[in-house]
Amino acid sequence: MKDSARGLLLVTSGIVLLSFDGLLVRLVQADGWSIVFWRGLLMFIALGAFSLSAGSRASLRAKPLPSAVSAVLLALISLFFVLAIIHTTVANVVVILSTAPLFAALFTRFFLQEAVAVRTWLAIGVATLGIVLVFAGSFSASDLLGNGYALLSSAALGANLTLLRRHSSLARMPLIALGGLVAALIALPKAQPFGLDQTSYLALGIMGLLQMPLATLLINSATRYLPSAEVALFYLLESVLGTLWVWYFLNEVPAQATLYGGVLVIVTLMVHAGFTLRARPALPA
Repeated sequence: MKDSARGLLLVTSGIVLLSFDGLLVRLVQADGWSIVFWRGLLMFIALGAFSLSAGSRASLRAKPLPSAVSAVLLALISLFFVLAIIHTTVANVVVILSTAPLFAALFTRFFLQEAVAVRTWLAIGVATLGIVLVFAGSFSASDLLGNGYALLSSAALGANLTLLRRHSSLARMPLIALGGLVAALIALPKAQPFGLDQTSYLALGIMGLLQMPLATLLINSATRYLPSAEVALFYLLESVLGTLWVWYFLNEVPAQATLYGGVLVIVTLMVHAGFTLRARPALPA
């Protein structure tokens, strides 16, 4: 299998899983800090066993600074995302998260001195137009705080993808576990994690034990095979899917422009993926 095909399979699977995140957060009846605490703690529990293996410990010890920075960035991505969802709409959050390719491309170009393919810049531009069409007129002054949190989450996401591209030998699962632990520790002083209803605990369990660990693992693993800007491009697909899940399960009906914009985003990603597969050589036998 080509590197590009392997990377595309990983990132697509991860993004589809990740797109349920906004819906699951919406189902939890709790403050943002409590959600961050439980998500992080459960992710650490789910993946902690992998962090204790000899190979994983050796990987982290070999590069302690990149490992620590990645864990903090993962914690900030989760923290800012949840706080954004609490303060504004899912639609606002996912459209702002679609700026992650811009951050990743800039970080890749200026910090790694790695050329960003013309097709990636073109795809970012066209897909961003689709996102603008989907969410035209969805912002208001009251959403400013949530929008700011979403922008910070997007920047942290782009930075982490770029860091993992530079240090591709880092073991992903212990990093994700450590990121969850850091997020839980950050949120603990302000969290009120007990006394929630059963639906909230169920949604938190799905997020922390299954959805978030697996989605993050798949996406971060894709950076072994694709440039960070190309991996981040697929977060545009999350913008469409995340909105559709909220529409279907919570009856938040999107405007007609959402459907048109969604088609534009998906077609752009398909075309970009096709060119990526053709442009990259297969792995040697």
